[in-house]
Amino acid sequence: MPDHYLRFKKECDAEIERQGADVTLRELTVSWMEKANRLKYSYHFEWLGRPIIQYPQDIVAMQEIIWQVKPDLIIETGIAHGGSLVFSASMLALLDMADAIEQGTTFDPRQSRRKVLGIDIDIRPHNREAIESHPMFSRIQMIQGSSIDPEIIDRVHRIAADHSRVLVCLDSNHTHAHVLAELQAYAPLVSKGSYCVVFDTIIEDMPADMFPDRPWGPGNNPKTAVWEYLKDHPEFEIDKSIEHKLLITAAPHGFLKRT
Repeated sequence: MPDHYLRFKKECDAEIERQGADVTLRELTVSWMEKANRLKYSYHFEWLGRPIIQYPQDIVAMQEIIWQVKPDLIIETGIAHGGSLVFSASMLALLDMADAIEQGTTFDPRQSRRKVLGIDIDIRPHNREAIESHPMFSRIQMIQGSSIDPEIIDRVHRIAADHSRVLVCLDSNHTHAHVLAELQAYAPLVSKGSYCVVFDTIIEDMPADMFPDRPWGPGNNPKTAVWEYLKDHPEFEIDKSIEHKLLITAAPHGFLKRT
């Protein structure tokens, strides 16, 4: 890499570290997120025409992770409107295009091994139709069923066996027990140097009355599941540099890197 880029990155790293150490800034961020979440802020964004239900900051972070890891399989639990699947598929398409440009070859998406696999207990017909009619659908495979059903887990493992670089994103049922079961099922598939990203860990930092009609809340959520999982899995570490850079993120303590 050119020296000027490395110098720029070094400056950014120092600034990001200072951001993460700024208690007042972190408190302001959590306060802002509480107010924004009450207005369903994250529901208001789309990716290539499909609702993605993510913070823009997390979308940018996932772009950086995918470009860095260059996975050939992205596993996602939770589909909803399909925006995240479309996002991942479009990033995989960009990886293939970049490879073709660097190699001086013709880009043929039909020959690509890269794909995104989505699992959801209920893929609603109107969402399935919209996803299947999307231009990115050729890179998407969907499985309907519980992500912690042993048969579904076995099927996903068999699919992953044909891929060498795997990235996992967990964003379905947000209870402690469910997320812990997902981590136990899918985190082992993550390639060294890749990530298991656990979304909505921010629930732990929000007031209990934020989730009156949900089975999760402070003390019972993805972050508590991450903490328990990491007790016995030293092969993963929380990449706090990502949350320190983003500040606004649905996944504090949720960017788990396999070392």
